[in-house]
Amino acid sequence: MNFRVEHRDPGSKARAGSLITDHGLVHTPFFMPVGTAGAVKALHIKDLRDEIKAEIMLSNTYHLYLRPGTSIISDAGGLHKFNGWEKPILTDSGGFQIYSLSHIRKITDDGVVFQSHIDGSRHKFTPESAVDIQRSLGADIIMAFDECTPWPCEYEYAKKSLKRTHKWLDRCLIRFDETECTHGYSQALFPIVQGSTFEDLRVESANYLATKDADGYAIGGLSVGEPAKIMYSIAGLVCDILPQEKPRYLMGVGTPANILECISLGIDMFDCVIPTRNGRNGMLFTREGIINIKNEKWKDDFSPVEASGEVYSDTLYSKAFLRHLFVSGEMLAAMIATMHNLGFYIWLMKEARKHIQEGDYADWKQEMVVKLMKRL
Repeated sequence: MNFRVEHRDPGSKARAGSLITDHGLVHTPFFMPVGTAGAVKALHIKDLRDEIKAEIMLSNTYHLYLRPGTSIISDAGGLHKFNGWEKPILTDSGGFQIYSLSHIRKITDDGVVFQSHIDGSRHKFTPESAVDIQRSLGADIIMAFDECTPWPCEYEYAKKSLKRTHKWLDRCLIRFDETECTHGYSQALFPIVQGSTFEDLRVESANYLATKDADGYAIGGLSVGEPAKIMYSIAGLVCDILPQEKPRYLMGVGTPANILECISLGIDMFDCVIPTRNGRNGMLFTREGIINIKNEKWKDDFSPVEASGEVYSDTLYSKAFLRHLFVSGEMLAAMIATMHNLGFYIWLMKEARKHIQEGDYADWKQEMVVKLMKRL
């Protein structure tokens, strides 16, 4: 993997660059649509590629390991061959999903024993197996195995957890160096900064990870319930420590406003289920604000969701028709809303990149954040 910063905004710490993998080029900053089980819910792979024009997608190690199983995907030639997505893929390590299964898992220094949410069967993830699974899945960027702490979190537990995450990272790096992608192309391993909302632990973690000379770095354990102000503070603190010449990935963030604020702090990569999950429930993001399309006020509004031709939106469908589909429980409603929201997020990333290149990102961001948070 190769990463290059090409432009820096003079009024903030935002940067624009390019990230090159064996499956192609991704322009930064970028947003990764979440295809948990290898596909984005309610969206064809060809539409993700040709209509939305996404350059990269994210899939989940935990879910793919349980179903259909690592061996099936590996036998298919890796995830790219299995799902037909020929562009870059990032897989997370499963740490966050295991964190969310607090009632059916046990964490030890060796790894995590957990029960499948599908059938209750027992499984174990270790740093070594997390690397092995992701080697077999064949994603271009894979994540180190970590423990995601909850919020709020006691300081002593966060400190103990951080030590464990750093030890797991060292084991991941050893395993990564001992192995190769089983499908014949290169992969990059990103360590993950943890430390909850405690600044000293975040500084310790960022400094420790910076010594590893990784291809890129992730920031985990944020957007788990803490106030946005704290998230921004921690993200900015960590970005100031991590190597300037490497990409930075803020995991699980967020709303359009969250993303623009974090770009200004120096973040390059994002993923989140908000555009897809909220879209399937009738929340639509536009350049003028947020629409709840189920509201009665849209029942006789025959204009498209996004009138501007600059923003992706299927203008074949009016707000009134889309509301009708949601109220009627039609599957097409989720499909149209998913297309719209992901198209909007991809457009927003391209706009952010353009304004970084033009040197006025800070001013543009301030104006856009106010609009993006407005309820229409």
